[in-house]
Amino acid sequence: MSAQPYEQACASTRQVLENVQAEQMQAGTPCASWNVAELINHVVGAQHFFLAGMQGQPPAGGDTNWAEGDYLAAFDEASAQVREAFSAEGALEQNYQLPFGEMPGFAVMGLASTDTFQHGWDLAKATGQSTDLNSELAGQLLAQSRQSIQDSFRGPEGAPFGAEQICSDGACNADQLAAFLGREV
Repeated sequence: MSAQPYEQACASTRQVLENVQAEQMQAGTPCASWNVAELINHVVGAQHFFLAGMQGQPPAGGDTNWAEGDYLAAFDEASAQVREAFSAEGALEQNYQLPFGEMPGFAVMGLASTDTFQHGWDLAKATGQSTDLNSELAGQLLAQSRQSIQDSFRGPEGAPFGAEQICSDGACNADQLAAFLGREV
């Protein structure tokens, strides 16, 4: 197993980040409690969160306002470190303690890939970009999410995922993933 899904998720989200305009920072997003700037902070901060977990350290990166600086460079640096951690010999087979429980490295990578990709979709939707992102990866993440996300993970504000939403027939894989994860497409 390789870190390729994570690398692809980062490449997709990076392309969206490149096209976010300064005047869009206060715009709302599909993540109801975050505007574009706050979502960028989450996207970059999440890379630090996953890296800290892979290194056996407490969560990091959550208090920094990445959106006020060169968030693209910050994302590149943090995601490169996470990619290196996932690519280390035996990293995907090892167990890691995250704040919500112990997980094998391959599951942490799946979570990081889905989180990074989905929030790239959220940013694309919020900033008027195409949401038809990396169809093959989106299809893989959708299949994995359908297997791993239980109904107990869904709920109102505070739950990791909202209720699955309706998605039109023929919607792209990324839109289908978004709907499965609780976004209105």
